[in-house]
Amino acid sequence: MPSLLSLSLSLLLLFNGCLARQSSEQQFQFQNECQINRLNSIEPTSRIRSEAGTTEWWNPNSQQLRCAGVSVMRQNVEPNGLVLPYFTNAPQLIYIVQGRGIQGTVLPGCAETFQESQQGQEQGQKSRRRFQDQHQKIRRFRQGDMIALPAGVVHWFYNDGNERLVTVNLLHTANSDNQLDNNPRRFSLAGNPEEEQRRLRRFAQQQIQGSRSESESEEMEDEDEEEQDNRPSRKQSGSRHEQQSSSCNNLLCAFDQEFLAQAFNVDTSLIRRLQEVRGHKGSIIRVRGRLDVVSPPTMEEEEREERQQEQRYRQRHPSGRDNGLEETFCAMRLKENIADPERADIFNPQAGRLSTLNRYNLPILNALGLSAERGVLYNRAGTVPQWCINAHKILYMLKGSARIQVVNENGDTVFDDNVEQGQLLTVPQNFAFLKRAGSEGAEWVSFFTNSEAANTPLAGRVSAIRALPEEVVAASYQISREDARKVKFNNQDTFFFTSSRSERRDQA
Repeated sequence: MPSLLSLSLSLLLLFNGCLARQSSEQQFQFQNECQINRLNSIEPTSRIRSEAGTTEWWNPNSQQLRCAGVSVMRQNVEPNGLVLPYFTNAPQLIYIVQGRGIQGTVLPGCAETFQESQQGQEQGQKSRRRFQDQHQKIRRFRQGDMIALPAGVVHWFYNDGNERLVTVNLLHTANSDNQLDNNPRRFSLAGNPEEEQRRLRRFAQQQIQGSRSESESEEMEDEDEEEQDNRPSRKQSGSRHEQQSSSCNNLLCAFDQEFLAQAFNVDTSLIRRLQEVRGHKGSIIRVRGRLDVVSPPTMEEEEREERQQEQRYRQRHPSGRDNGLEETFCAMRLKENIADPERADIFNPQAGRLSTLNRYNLPILNALGLSAERGVLYNRAGTVPQWCINAHKILYMLKGSARIQVVNENGDTVFDDNVEQGQLLTVPQNFAFLKRAGSEGAEWVSFFTNSEAANTPLAGRVSAIRALPEEVVAASYQISREDARKVKFNNQDTFFFTSSRSERRDQA
């Protein structure tokens, strides 16, 4: 017995030592990625066409994305297009840039609360009755919604509107819920996402071989697009396994047909049809007719019910302790609209507005370790210099443009340029930054790698400079107390500055 106890303790110490070493190595590697002397605004380097849309990936091996531990993709879905069910190895935040639709999320262990009505099933049938379909909840979404999805959770999107659906998806690959590696991975339940899987494998190979320059990566992706355009369709040949894998690249394809038939309790002929994917339609297909599923009558009704459920839960459990899976995980809200001007947390009628999204107004973000903001700047207005104290910031420009400056710990300007519509810029944690809109204004959405991201402004009413004693400001910058007083108190705004005020002072 003593020897068994001694062996157990030795194995435990060895196991903990291995984990600590692995964690230390990962942390050291992660920190090295953020030795950034220069930043660039970046655009997608890989574009994959599907039957009813496109999927674009920013190169995850870009130094700024490696520093933040994220991957980013943009999807463009045509009307009546269906993004086939899939899941990823990392938590996601999905911002709806344009369009509307319905979305399904399969939360493990939760009940199938949506069920077809008997009346709808019997319509057109006099005596025969069909089996009632039932499934997990379907949610409506619209432009400005931010959708939060845990790692490994199956989801799908359908564009039921009349315009293109555009989404920007951030995957937090450095999140602790991803215990694979920092490469983005999409696990498809249906379809033939062969081309996208090939591109993601290429990104992973780059990471193993060492990072390439941005220009080399773009050239490689251009060659890949030409190859995709000129690639002939693959013919089925060889063994049964080769036939399956050559025509299908989703999870069901690689399993043995007999095993699947037993698992689903169906004939092998049906499994064979599931594994047959005709043509290279990719991960976004066009639905013939319309997708007729059980969904809420109106978005307002759905959002009202979700908020009422959340409020009832908080009233029953003010301490935050849950009382079972059904009351917490299964019922929690997964989306919030942050584009509505009435929702703004900070507003200046001359400068712009800012809406924040964190674990307090969307509690699922606490589990995901992510948050977001949606900002608008009017003509020539700007945000005061500031830094994020506890997260990396990944900014995507929605409309217009803004000149952004980013400064590192050495006082070096690592970025000073315009960020245009459709471009991405990462601001590492604690790097100071400011932005000023162009003549057409600027609108952006930012993702943060912390569920409670917080910024410290350098100027304005709640700034670090204003919190310092006047004498300290004067002594630190070798200026008079009168000038120190101006630096502290002249800008009474919390977050913004406007060009008109500074221009008036310069003229005076």
